[in-house]
Amino acid sequence: MVDLLPLFPLPNVVLFPQVFLPLHVFEPRYRAMVADALSGDRVIGMVLLRQGEHESHEPPAIYPVGCSGVITHCEQLPDGRYNLVLRGLERFTVEREEEHPHGYRRAKVKVLPEPALTAREQIIVAQHRTTLESLLAPITSPSRESIRTAAMQDVDVVNALSQYLDFEPLEKQALLERPCLRTRAEALVELLEMRTLLARTPGATRTTH
Repeated sequence: MVDLLPLFPLPNVVLFPQVFLPLHVFEPRYRAMVADALSGDRVIGMVLLRQGEHESHEPPAIYPVGCSGVITHCEQLPDGRYNLVLRGLERFTVEREEEHPHGYRRAKVKVLPEPALTAREQIIVAQHRTTLESLLAPITSPSRESIRTAAMQDVDVVNALSQYLDFEPLEKQALLERPCLRTRAEALVELLEMRTLLARTPGATRTTH
């Protein structure tokens, strides 16, 4: 039998590999999902609901590319709700879905491995990281968090910024779907450059495609 990955679809959350995500779980079906995950490998899959469609479809439509995460911390509250922390593992694409008897969704998924970068691509990513740091400098202040970030590998910096910066969910989903670290870093630079431009242009508005 093919193992099926439990899915946790949300309208505004995108998880990236090796990045931490706090979650509060209160719906009964997802409490059951967490309980089942804790009794097994502790892994669930985060997927983004399609905007404007999750209220008119049953089950709600999702984007096919998501990210699995392992539960690294779990607190069960007296009323049965959970506070969790997930650590992102691997990107995946949904191949086939089915519903669990407890009401939550599961899927057969295909892992989307991060391609190894060539030496030239590694240099390009390092250059993008330098650009990202210069773009972020005017809007962030020195802190212990930024000091810790300075010691992170390029892949972790790109993924963490993709998840934690205040982008629209569709923008984050587009970053997650980028085929490799180099293209994700390029897209992240473009988003921050656009944000910087809009901040300098009175009356400008941001549009999401």
